Amino acid sequence: MNTDKNQDEFYDKLRSQLYETSSWPSEYLYKFIVKTDGQKIEKIESIFNNMGAVIKTNPSKNGNYTSVSINVQLPTPEVVIEKYKEVASKVEGVITL
Repeated sequence: MNTDKNQDEFYDKLRSQLYETSSWPSEYLYKFIVKTDGQKIEKIESIFNNMGAVIKTNPSKNGNYTSVSINVQLPTPEVVIEKYKEVASKVEGVITL
């Protein structure tokens, strides 16, 4: 199974859905889950630095994982996808929701 092809199809579908369901620029909510590690959380936060993002973190019940919610105003669905790809490439083991 070609994961690059599946990933491209996923992002193409997401782009279409974003154009269909929102007017742009628009506010977008990202949700990520990472193993609780200050460096990983800081990396995610730094990707959205200087964008006016509201970032909230919430540790899991046992503290093993942390959810990171980021609410940010973005100009186009392309920028939404760029940020997803940037987080995935810079933060090992991140789960996107």
